[in-house]
Amino acid sequence: MNKPLLVIVGAGPGVSAGVAKKFGTSGFRVVLVSRTKASLDVYTEELQAQGVEAYSVQADASDSASLQSAFNQIKAEYGVPEVLVYNAAVINQSNPSSLSEKQLVDDFKINVVGALTSAQQVIPDMIDRKQGTLLFTGGGLALYPAAVLTSLSIGKAGIRTLAFTLAEELKPHGIYVGTVTITGFVQRGTFYDPERIAEAYWELYTTRDQIETVYKE
Repeated sequence: MNKPLLVIVGAGPGVSAGVAKKFGTSGFRVVLVSRTKASLDVYTEELQAQGVEAYSVQADASDSASLQSAFNQIKAEYGVPEVLVYNAAVINQSNPSSLSEKQLVDDFKINVVGALTSAQQVIPDMIDRKQGTLLFTGGGLALYPAAVLTSLSIGKAGIRTLAFTLAEELKPHGIYVGTVTITGFVQRGTFYDPERIAEAYWELYTTRDQIETVYKE
């Protein structure tokens, strides 16, 4: 029997790397999804060097068609995901009075819409199987918005709301939805080390007893 599959949208050297390592060394196959092939190759090779069965698929989180194509490829090549982690986000500094409509909409596509699109690609199979997990990377800006990061504050509030509403809808189908609200700057060697944060994702996945973990000192 194949090992369960974890798909991470928004692969990078921070939180997603920690989550991929935690799940990968705990019996999961891992598929990383991101826009840049060169970076994906590096992250995948790093995981493989740690003994993780890891693969990569290119996709642009701001483009629904690109995400849909990526998930079709994942299902065809690796099977149905047991766990989806959405970790994509874009950080642009702008106060609300100077934030353009286009910038807000473009950022929202990555910060929230991509999460919804990704979830919608796996939900039907999870409902059929009556099992599955959706995990979203949240941020303290959802609780304590900052004017200079208005777009990301709106995005983190949006993805938090998306997690809670999906949890309400999908719980009767046996699907667990959770979000980790990270209240600090992710940095190795600190309380906000990616591998420490990854433990919060694993705890949500294994305990399934709450929708949100607020990760703070």
